[in-house]
Amino acid sequence: MMDLFTKTTFDCAKLITQAYSTSFTLGIKTLDKSLHEPIYAIYGFVRYADEIVDTFHQWDRAALLNRFEKDTFQSLEEGISLNPVLHAFQNVVNAYKIDHEYIKAFLYSMRMDLTETTYDQQKYETYIYGSAEVVGLMCLKVFCQHSNADFDHLKTAACKLGSAFQKVNFLRDMKSDHEERGRVYFPKVDYTQFNDHIKKSIETDIQSDFDQAYEGIVNLPDNARMGVYLAYVYYLQLFEKIKGASFQAVKSERIRIPNPTKLLLLTKTYFQFRLKTI
Repeated sequence: MMDLFTKTTFDCAKLITQAYSTSFTLGIKTLDKSLHEPIYAIYGFVRYADEIVDTFHQWDRAALLNRFEKDTFQSLEEGISLNPVLHAFQNVVNAYKIDHEYIKAFLYSMRMDLTETTYDQQKYETYIYGSAEVVGLMCLKVFCQHSNADFDHLKTAACKLGSAFQKVNFLRDMKSDHEERGRVYFPKVDYTQFNDHIKKSIETDIQSDFDQAYEGIVNLPDNARMGVYLAYVYYLQLFEKIKGASFQAVKSERIRIPNPTKLLLLTKTYFQFRLKTI
């Protein structure tokens, strides 16, 4: 019966991913089937932690996050949790020997969202490492299937990919982050003074992350390359759309990729992968 309990917790993680992110769901589906449950579990964990700090404003979010963190590490120690998200996550962390320091860094960044509204360069880099780069490293541990040599070789590129994704999210969500949460993540950027020059400077930095990430994607194991490349293509497409928009548009709307376009990207990526052009 324990197997049934564990399976239902992974099913919960899959449901969370499907409900919150069409793009990541598509990306996961193109991974080898053996990777689906572990990556769903990682996504479910990070999504629920993010919900605590971004959504539950009518509750004591710090207390909720403290409880979530305590329950996380208790589940890792005991190998079980009655919280389905944490049970699936601890299963993956323990199976793939994911460094607990990554989890601590992630939760530290989530805690920053409770108090920080403006960022200097050091805080910006700390936040991106914890909120995005370590998530990429957790996934990479799964992709590398216990090969420390492969992990070490691809570690930098995985961090760059997570960084690129997060910075694109910052641009995409600039309006809601400022208006709903009072945040501006980009260091020393005054929302009221945001202009084309600042936008282009940020875009140059993001492009560098994408370029370095691609070098790692092409060297990923076969069972993971297509799914990660799809996520890369989707975010690159979103980035290009943001680059083509005015700084006024970035400040006034959430730029998106329509679902039909996402499906076209999936189809194109599938055939590129089969023809071995990536």
